[in-house]
Amino acid sequence: NQLVLRDAGRPEKQTSAGKPVGSVHGDSIGVHASDSANAWRNMAAVSNQRNTIACLILAGHQVAYDRTSRGGDFLNWEPYPTPAHQQRIDTNAPKKLLAMAESAIRNNDQAAACAAIAKYGQLGHAENGVFNLLLRFAISEDGALHAEKYFQTVADDFANTRKTLRWRHILGLARVTASEYGQKAPGYQQAKELLGV
Repeated sequence: NQLVLRDAGRPEKQTSAGKPVGSVHGDSIGVHASDSANAWRNMAAVSNQRNTIACLILAGHQVAYDRTSRGGDFLNWEPYPTPAHQQRIDTNAPKKLLAMAESAIRNNDQAAACAAIAKYGQLGHAENGVFNLLLRFAISEDGALHAEKYFQTVADDFANTRKTLRWRHILGLARVTASEYGQKAPGYQQAKELLGV
């Protein structure tokens, strides 16, 4: 998902409570375009031919609009993780890579989270470890109304994308998760108490 990976983050004029400068979670350009395209694609899958075509046109329009009309120079921004980000990763061990990703998320370090997960995927480790890690945060963090939704979008996109490109979706999710960390989801603690977990 190049819109998430290339996003330079929110500029000062687009910040709000829980969405600081540099953040990419919530209604950011990439997350919004991804969630929207996923919704249109899923509606197209269960519609008649006329509505299927309309859904696909609207999905394309949404992505194009988010890339061009919401600000940003996506074609010239370098996607995460950059080679400099990846050089900071000094292990091949899957457990250490997941621990590095978790630490990066807890420190809101989008670049390090992406780099650790990129290395994990490049080495051919199973995606379940990453999804299990990121699911915990998708549930616990607010994500400005997009955390759970974007997690599901990435899971769908990963399953439906050819192998050579599918890890880009998880890299985007790692970045967004690092961006949103620290904003607890409303009702999360109460739900844990009620469930006894």
